[in-house]
Amino acid sequence: MFERFSHEAREVVVGSRRVASDEAAATVDPLHLLTSLARNTGVLTTLGCPADELADDLRRVRRRGGMSDADVEALSGFGIDVEHIVERVEQTHGPGALSGGQRSGRGHRPFTADAKKVLEKGLHEAIDVGDKRIEAEHLLLALTALPGVAADVLAQRGIDYLAVRRLLERRQAS
Repeated sequence: MFERFSHEAREVVVGSRRVASDEAAATVDPLHLLTSLARNTGVLTTLGCPADELADDLRRVRRRGGMSDADVEALSGFGIDVEHIVERVEQTHGPGALSGGQRSGRGHRPFTADAKKVLEKGLHEAIDVGDKRIEAEHLLLALTALPGVAADVLAQRGIDYLAVRRLLERRQAS
């Protein structure tokens, strides 16, 4: 399947492994793919989402152990202060204790089942719109289509499946 990826989409996949390595994560997950997509492409900027702001959102989500702002808001409705809990955990176990960093050094970092689903969905999205190659836009489309924290973070920025699909349609029309 990797041979069908455009150069830019390959950079996203390879970059996601670098992101996981930088975070000392044992595996590559959809948030790593999204972080790499923001760093290695301009597609999010085209949709009105500055990469640096998205990076801040993703760091905040990682620090909270993968909880989106919507999750935090829902828990606050029950009187649970997630930020307070994160601070207490970090006081005891160190900064970033909930971020999932469990591996140090280099080496192979496998993709999680959810990250693999994003790559597979990207292939299906490319086929659906009649493209022969998987582009970064197809990976973004997959991230918005599959339920999870990445889709939640994007939705908070106004980036959903329909917005990305329209971007693809404009690209194909030109």
